[in-house]
Amino acid sequence: MTDADRQTPQENRAHTDAFGDMARVEPERARRLIDRLGPALRALLGDATARAVVSFDDSDEARQRVRIVPNPGMTASAPTIPGQTMDDGSHPLWLAAPEEGEDDEALVGRLRQAIAAHMVRYGAAPRAVIIPGLGRFAARRESQPAADRPAGRLAGKVAVVTGAAQGFGREIAAGLAREGALVALADVNQAGVSAAAASLADEVGAGRAHGLAMDVGDARSIAEALHRVIRLWGGFDIFIANAGVLRAGGVQDLTEAEFDLVTRVNYKGYFLCVRLAARVFALQHRALPGPYGDIIQINSKSGLTGSNRNFAYAGGKFGGIGLTQSFALELIADRVKVNAICPGNFFDGPLWSDPENGLFVQYLRAGKVPGARTVDDVRRAYEAKIPMGRGCTAADVLKAILYVIDQDYETGQAIPVTGGQVMLS
Repeated sequence: MTDADRQTPQENRAHTDAFGDMARVEPERARRLIDRLGPALRALLGDATARAVVSFDDSDEARQRVRIVPNPGMTASAPTIPGQTMDDGSHPLWLAAPEEGEDDEALVGRLRQAIAAHMVRYGAAPRAVIIPGLGRFAARRESQPAADRPAGRLAGKVAVVTGAAQGFGREIAAGLAREGALVALADVNQAGVSAAAASLADEVGAGRAHGLAMDVGDARSIAEALHRVIRLWGGFDIFIANAGVLRAGGVQDLTEAEFDLVTRVNYKGYFLCVRLAARVFALQHRALPGPYGDIIQINSKSGLTGSNRNFAYAGGKFGGIGLTQSFALELIADRVKVNAICPGNFFDGPLWSDPENGLFVQYLRAGKVPGARTVDDVRRAYEAKIPMGRGCTAADVLKAILYVIDQDYETGQAIPVTGGQVMLS
């Protein structure tokens, strides 16, 4: 039986009447559709334990291969050209673009029905989903590692890490990638994060790490970055809210502009990121209820105890734990765990050791360490406060992150990684 024989007369008539280029979906509507279809399809084309990776292509080349329009509706299944299959021998699934006003429940239901019909007809889930006028989604599974690389604890997962151009963020992103995750590194420093992602991709494999511009204090910037992630991989499983800034100073010295900057990035930025990420998690959960998602804020020991002459940073971090606990109560309905990791001092990173504006320099200028005359004096004073005698490292933080992801029965927590400097009571 040929492909044409499998199709109904109505489907065949639609095909023969519809050769030629199709008008593109209007750009803003296309963006909204991609942001909804990507997460839903990656969930529906996964299995009970893991979501698929779904990439989107609306290039001119991809559109030229889509030369026909099937019967309207979301149940027609047909090859790109009548009587042919895709290059890999599979049969694509044709779907009409959702109508404006169709809610998530209805969208997911129609997608699920169309995929089920395709599986009955062809004996397998589609590897490509074509939306005429929009583009093509291509699905793959990432759970099987390359032959020369172990699977890792995060094989098949997609992660987003903010503030990833340097410091903790860069090292966290690298650690997640080494554990098998596909990682989007995001940072306001576009050149820096692009370089960090390129270096990481050289290590873990081409296409497994991407750098994205993101200002966490700007909702449109976050939305654009997450849209890029959806185009790359369909959605994500892990969101690490790491971006942060610090301006030290006493209450009579710190300027209003400095206070606003710290609050914008450390507190408001966390809210904006979760607000936009939650939409992606909700769509994935509606389509595939099983797997958990994780939102993890990289907080600070200063979110657990006050910090002398560092009130703006500590206040934002205290607030971040309040947000974490509140988000955890709300988002568990979509099987999203929300936790905070509270590292001690990362002395070797640029936040502390930058010779121009690192915390050692800032604290020396602010007189935060009585009697300190040099940056080394400040460092020794801070090392002496830690029972384990050293600063926190990215490896210490990564272990806590992996614990939180692995642990299905933990949400709303603030986990200290402080070498004993701060102990919960």
